[in-house]
Amino acid sequence: MASEPVARASVDIGGTFTDLVLEQGRTLRLFKSPTVPGDPVQGILDVLAMAAESEGEPLADLLGRVETFTHATTRGLNAVLTGGTAKTAFLTTEGHPDVLLLREGGRRDPYDFTVPYPEPYVPRSLTFEVGERVASDGRVTRPLDLAGLERTCDRLVEEEVEAVAVCLLWSTVNPGHELAVGEVLERRLPGVPYTLSHALNPSLREYRRASSACLDASLKPLMSEYIGGLTTRLRAAGLAGRILMVTSIGGVVDVADAAAAPILTINSGPSMAPVAGRAYAASDLGADTVIVADAGGTTYDVTLVRGGEIPSTRSAWVGAEGTGHMTGLPSIDVKSVGAGGGSIAWVDAGGLLRVGPRSAGSVPGPACYGRGGARATVTDAALVLGYLDPAGFSSGRMTLDAAAARAAVAREVAEPLGFDLVTAAHAVIELTTEQMVRAIEDIAFQQGIDPARAALVGGGGAAGLNAAAVARRLGAGRLVIPAVGAALAAAGALMSDLTAVHTATVPVLTSVFEAAKVNAALAGLRARGREFAVRVGADPSDAVVTLFAEARYPQQIWELEVPLRVESFASGRDVDEFAADFHAVHQQVLGITDERSPVEVVSWGARVRVPLREAASALATRVGGAAEDTVRRAYVPGRGMTDVPVRRLAAIAPGEVLRGPMLVESPFTTLVVTDTSVAEPGASGSLIITPPREAAAPVAARSETR
Repeated sequence: MASEPVARASVDIGGTFTDLVLEQGRTLRLFKSPTVPGDPVQGILDVLAMAAESEGEPLADLLGRVETFTHATTRGLNAVLTGGTAKTAFLTTEGHPDVLLLREGGRRDPYDFTVPYPEPYVPRSLTFEVGERVASDGRVTRPLDLAGLERTCDRLVEEEVEAVAVCLLWSTVNPGHELAVGEVLERRLPGVPYTLSHALNPSLREYRRASSACLDASLKPLMSEYIGGLTTRLRAAGLAGRILMVTSIGGVVDVADAAAAPILTINSGPSMAPVAGRAYAASDLGADTVIVADAGGTTYDVTLVRGGEIPSTRSAWVGAEGTGHMTGLPSIDVKSVGAGGGSIAWVDAGGLLRVGPRSAGSVPGPACYGRGGARATVTDAALVLGYLDPAGFSSGRMTLDAAAARAAVAREVAEPLGFDLVTAAHAVIELTTEQMVRAIEDIAFQQGIDPARAALVGGGGAAGLNAAAVARRLGAGRLVIPAVGAALAAAGALMSDLTAVHTATVPVLTSVFEAAKVNAALAGLRARGREFAVRVGADPSDAVVTLFAEARYPQQIWELEVPLRVESFASGRDVDEFAADFHAVHQQVLGITDERSPVEVVSWGARVRVPLREAASALATRVGGAAEDTVRRAYVPGRGMTDVPVRRLAAIAPGEVLRGPMLVESPFTTLVVTDTSVAEPGASGSLIITPPREAAAPVAARSETR
């Protein structure tokens, strides 16, 4: 096998495991190694060494055959959440120092007065006002006070700031003053990174633009060091190929671009699973309405793919929604709940069972890992119920301590509730399933989708424990468990393209449409798309540029994204068709429209995609070898602990039809089917599950019982 070319490799660092997927020819090989929280790059090298050992060759030889190495990381996200970012100064227009304090958002519960008002991301003590003013039409009404700016730089030097964010009013229309500030910062604070808001996020909304600039600047020292260390250590280990980083929008960028704008990677962790889930649902079922659920060690991430499109949002938060910090940049719309394999089960003061949001992570991990963990987790409960093979966990590289799992579940759950051990463990799994169902219903019902009419894709190392039960509770017609589902996000990285999003602020009304101004902006966006292709080493003709507008009815607060049919507006008919498209989107999203009203466009945008190679090449996946089928004592509701057939996913023959109860094992996950669901292999090596139809509850009943 060592002679086969390794076209690409991708790594996703999770809270518990670091996942690696190698593409060799048309086969994907999956590896997992415990995450090293104190040194994530070491976790990457560990899983690469594991792959090299499996391939029977030195690590340097394996890496020497890798053409592209793609990496998703939560390094930046964790730094913001834990306050581990650089000491950052914020420069803004004189008279407007409170843009980060006034902010957007608010308490989720308006009557919960115990929630304190959030502190600004950069404190007032490090916020400095710049004498200048640009009007909304780009006119300079007050020249830049260069002498005052020099005095501000003296303060920045005294404060020993490590990064600077600059957000001046209307710099999106006329960036001259921000550019001049950047020149002064380079001269006065050499080596101190800075971010100019108009270059990073030319958004009309002041808070979002300021917040994104501050987040980005604060991450530059940390992420430059991390990316530099990652690159150096991978090169030293033998990697000669291209290094790419996953972005929050579900694409990839060159590692140098990620270091220059680290905010692009802040939500990269959960952004790739929807890419892979959409591809497998389309390949195996031909479905374009898909619920992609990725169950890792810490969280359960849910995305709704509608009409084949992965939804994005500019309202992504770092931290709690409303009280955290808004990134202000496009991000895959993912809902996360604390219901992963490492989520801790506990009984509260009122005697109610809880699961999550706290997680045992990779250190110490669940009690059954034998690394010092003593708290009961979802994984421990699954082991007590016989759903996991203690000797075959993580492709046989870990031996689980069943006695420790039983002791933890007994102490933490069974005894406080007065349950026997098996009943307590089953309650943990059932509650976890219910939390997953609620997360899916929340995101689906909010968008007017009945989850029973959508295909469900289950991914993540912990997905198999609850996926079939979740599908049955939702009444979903089909459930797809990809062969690489245990590393769905890492597999998605292999299907992604080099991407960028560019925007231009050109406000206009359809009733008074300034076509020349709009067409000039669209031409500039298309040109930036071609420049992006050249910068990433591709031919400009390879760039796929999709134009869109962010529009609203006049006096509305929020905009909706509307794809453009044309590259430029040549006639009044083009404007009328755009208005009709906006009305249709408004009706679809909000359930109401006003076709007599003009449409106000706030900004124009372009999504640029440069394909790396055919995405479908990553779909043919046979993971692991065949093995003999066995039987294991496991819990089946209504029957208790009983003998349950155990099948190996790789050994299921094409066309074979299986019926539950059963356990289906792949190298890094186990699919638990405790009812009479029917399973059959898909074309890509996935397992397709059809839940029993009679188990589905009516939508109205499900929504009422929430």
